[in-house]
Amino acid sequence: MHTVLLLGSGKIGRMIAWLLSRSGDYQVRVADSDPHMLDRVRKQSPVETLQIDAADSRQLSEAMNGCQSVISALSFRYNPMVAEVALRAGASYFDLTEDTATARRAAELAAEAREGQIFVPQCGLAPGFISIIARHLVDWFDEVDSVRMRVGALPQFPSNALKYNLTWSTDGLINEYCNTCDAIHDSRRIDALPLDGLEHFSLDGVRYEAFNTSGGLGTLCTTLEGRVRELNYRTIRYLGHRDLMSFLLGDLRLSERRDLLKDILERSIPVTFQDVVVTFCTVSGWRKGQLVQLSDARKIYHQTWEGEVWSAIQITTAAGICAVLDLHVAGRLPSRGLVRQEQVDFQEFIANRFGRHYEQAAATHFGSPPQPSAEGA
Repeated sequence: MHTVLLLGSGKIGRMIAWLLSRSGDYQVRVADSDPHMLDRVRKQSPVETLQIDAADSRQLSEAMNGCQSVISALSFRYNPMVAEVALRAGASYFDLTEDTATARRAAELAAEAREGQIFVPQCGLAPGFISIIARHLVDWFDEVDSVRMRVGALPQFPSNALKYNLTWSTDGLINEYCNTCDAIHDSRRIDALPLDGLEHFSLDGVRYEAFNTSGGLGTLCTTLEGRVRELNYRTIRYLGHRDLMSFLLGDLRLSERRDLLKDILERSIPVTFQDVVVTFCTVSGWRKGQLVQLSDARKIYHQTWEGEVWSAIQITTAAGICAVLDLHVAGRLPSRGLVRQEQVDFQEFIANRFGRHYEQAAATHFGSPPQPSAEGA
């Protein structure tokens, strides 16, 4: 049985613990600083729990003792130390970070990994699944022109001016809205400004907006540089959200006071578990001499399992990282060093017992691409 240390027992951590422990193939040890959160996850899932301070490298090292893998469901700021301790412990490392500096540090440490030890930052939804499906679409083309990736975790029943509810890490949300964004424009790699690139589109009769946010591309800029004219990632929201966030972050300069912004959001915007995750990826390029476009769109809704309501963002994020871990344990990923999300085979991911939640829960799924070896189009 594969032993995993799961750091963090919040919304996403609880879902990861639930999925892994019920698979029957993982012994899960959950560590957190909050005893009440540990008590809740212990009541939901058959796991071992441990109260630690994740900022203490000694406590992290002791918690990793005997573990073959470590999953960080912590705020991105803890992950560099977690990755360093994992390297010394010989454990494979997986995280959910959207923070590009954190991902770079994990990549540096991966260069020192032992045989059988891998570092897989940026798992989950975006970055994560969206890079896997984007690479799958790209591989169908003879020559790629543009790759556009759009993802949003939205309240199913918006009821405030922002048309938004908190669904995951507030720290991660603020980070995405405030940090510069990787992109490729006119075949050149650039830093784009967050909240720029505003666009509108419709899906299933619902009007959405999308705009630049940081981190969603993962490592795709590095992977596809020199191969595409345009590559960008934008977050999906309901119409009007972006302008209000621009007022808060720009006009009121709360981007310079992130702790205050976090306090305001968490005191004013309620959490919801009644949400929907929207993913929309479009690739255009040349296939057999013809300029064509291929798209994949999905909507994943919250679910009720064993009397517990799990949000769509919990399901998709946890399913993403659990599927990648599962593929590693099965020997389906590179055996050493850094593994990028786009190195994960889409067909193996979607057929996986965890990854299939993206398929089974999809309310809308169209434009599914042929296999790269297919002869059509």
